[in-house]
Amino acid sequence: MTPLPPDTDLDPKAEAAIRQALLQVSLGKAPADRILRPGRLLDAGTGLWREGQEVVISGARIAYVGPVGSWPGTAAEVIDLPDLHAVPGLGEVHKHIESSHLTPEYEAALVLPRGNTWTCEASHEFSNVDADRTLDFWLAARRAGSPLKIYPLPGSAVPPTAYEHGGGWLGYEAQRDFLKESRMVAGLDEVMDWPGVSDPENPSHARLWGMITATLEARAVVEGHAAGLTDLPTINAFAAAGISSDHEMWTAKEAMNKLSAGLFIELRIHSLKEMVQGLLQLGLRDWSRVAFATDDRSATDTFKTGATDHNVRMAIEAGLAPEIAVQCATINPARHMRLEAWQGLIAPGRYADIVLLDDVEAFSIAEVWADGQKVSEGTRYLAEVPRIDWPDWARKTVNVGRQLKAEDFRIAAEPGRAAMTAALLRPFHWAPEFLTADLPVVDGAVQRDSARNITKFAIIDRFSGEGAVSKMFWLGCGPATPDTALACSMAHDKHNLWACGSSDAAMALAANTVAEMQGGWALVSQGKVLATVGWEIAGLMTARPAEAVDAEMQALYRAAEGIEWLYEPSFNPRWQPGFPERLAWATLTCSPWQWVLVAPSEHAPQGLVNVTNGATHPVVW
Repeated sequence: MTPLPPDTDLDPKAEAAIRQALLQVSLGKAPADRILRPGRLLDAGTGLWREGQEVVISGARIAYVGPVGSWPGTAAEVIDLPDLHAVPGLGEVHKHIESSHLTPEYEAALVLPRGNTWTCEASHEFSNVDADRTLDFWLAARRAGSPLKIYPLPGSAVPPTAYEHGGGWLGYEAQRDFLKESRMVAGLDEVMDWPGVSDPENPSHARLWGMITATLEARAVVEGHAAGLTDLPTINAFAAAGISSDHEMWTAKEAMNKLSAGLFIELRIHSLKEMVQGLLQLGLRDWSRVAFATDDRSATDTFKTGATDHNVRMAIEAGLAPEIAVQCATINPARHMRLEAWQGLIAPGRYADIVLLDDVEAFSIAEVWADGQKVSEGTRYLAEVPRIDWPDWARKTVNVGRQLKAEDFRIAAEPGRAAMTAALLRPFHWAPEFLTADLPVVDGAVQRDSARNITKFAIIDRFSGEGAVSKMFWLGCGPATPDTALACSMAHDKHNLWACGSSDAAMALAANTVAEMQGGWALVSQGKVLATVGWEIAGLMTARPAEAVDAEMQALYRAAEGIEWLYEPSFNPRWQPGFPERLAWATLTCSPWQWVLVAPSEHAPQGLVNVTNGATHPVVW
C-alpha cells in the first residue's frame, strides 16, 4: 500500500482540496477509482437497509452513494458483491491499544480484518511513559501508510495522581499544543481522578482543570471514567464539569441515570450482554448515546473472540436489533467524538471504510475495505505493514539504573522485635481502610506467611534511574511455590515495574529480567527464568506481528501451569485461580481505589498512600 496523502493528519488545507476534488467526482465531472455494488447497504444514519446501491470511491474517500446506475460518471473498475451486506467500518470509542501489546502498525493488521477501521486511542499508557512524544508515537503508523485511523486522546492521568511521578507531566499548555498540532487529536482521555477534579484543595486540581480547560477551548471531547460514582448528586456534578462520558457502569440502572444526566455511555464487553438486556428491560428507546468500548483487550483475547465485531455480536445475542448494534459501533461513537465528517457512515466525504458481511445476524465478516482498498478477506490481512524504525525514545524507556538485589525487597523490622504489624492490600481492594496482620520477624526482616496467603508485592521506579523500590505485603495473589516470582512492566496506569513473589531473590531476578528486556513479563522459579514475553516499545508493546506476542504469552501460560498460585475466592468474583494476569490492573490509583502502593516519592517514601486524601502510612509498625 502506498503512503497516504497529507490528509492523514486531517490538515485543513489538504482537507479542502480533497473535498473540492470529491465534489467533481460526485457530479460525474471527474472519474472515480472504483464502484462497489453490495447486495444491500446499511444507512447507519437512519438505521435502514438500502437495496441496489452503489458506492463510488475516489482515492481514500467516498464520492457518491445512490441507486445502481444513478451516478453519471465513469470509474476504472466496478466490483459487484451481490451476496454481501455493507456496513460502515467499525470504530472504537475508547481503547488502550497498548493493552493489545502491539505497536499501531501491527495493531492495524490484527483489528482491520475484524472490522475495526478507526480507533480513539486513550493514551493513558504511552503518555505515562513518554508524555511529550504522545502524538509522535500515535500518528507515526498512519503517516507511514497504515489504513487504520488512530485518533489520539492524550492522557488526563499523567501522572494518574499527584502522588506518582515519572514519564512526564501534562497540563494546560501540553493539551493546548496537542490539539493545535493535529486535527486527529479528538480530545482528552478519560478523566478519572474525581477527587482531583472535584476538590480545589487536591494537589492535582489545577493540572486536571488545565487539561479540561484546553480541551473545552478547542471544543473537543472530554472523556470520563466514573467508576463508583453512582449517587445522583455526584453523577450530576460529573456531567456539570464538562466530562462527557463514562465506560465504568456496573448496572443498567446506573447507566440509565448517567444517560439522563447527559452522559454518553460506553459499554464494555465484560458486562455488555447484561447491560444491553437491562437497558432494554428499562425501556431505553434512543440508543444514539450508547457505544461499545473495547477499553483493554490483548492480542491473545482478540484472537479468541474478535475485536469490536465481538461486541456487536454480543449485543445482537442480547436482543439488540442488528441495525442498532451496528450504529453503536459506527455512527454513535463517530458523532460523540465529533468525527462524523470522516467516520461512521457509508456516505460522501467519509473515508471509504466498509465492512462486508456474509451473515448479518451472526455478524460474520467476509471482507473489509479501508481507504478505498480491500485490506482483508476473512481474517487474512492483505495490506502491507509499513516498516517503522522506532527510535530510542520508544525503545529505551525502562531505566531502573542498576541491578536489583534481594536486599531491595527486604522489609526491615524494628530492632529487637519478634513480630510486627503489617499493612495488607489485596488485588482490587476498594475499602476505605487497608487490612492488617501480625507477621513474624526472622533475622531482622518481616516475613511472608504463605499459610495465611500473605505474600510480598513491590513496585520499582523505572523512570528515574535511581532503582527506588516500594514493597509491602499483599493477600491472596502471586506464587505459593517457593522461590518463585512474577514481574511485569505493565502496571496501570503509571506503568512502573512490579514484582510479586515468594522470595526476595526471585523478585529481584524477575524484575531484572524485565528491565533487561526493556519491558514485558518474566516468570522465574528456583533461580531460573521459566518464560518471558518481550514488550520492547515503551515497555508495553512490541513491534512484531500479533502472532509472535501471542506465542510468547501461550508459552508463559504453559510455564505458569507448573506454579501454584495463591487465591482468595471471597475477594472478587472476577479474581480466578491460575496465572494472575490481572495483577497488571491491581496497581490502579483511580476511583474506586483508596489505599494503594505506588513507587516511592517524597510524599510517600514507602509508597503506601490513600489517593483520595493523600494520607500515608508505614508498611510495618
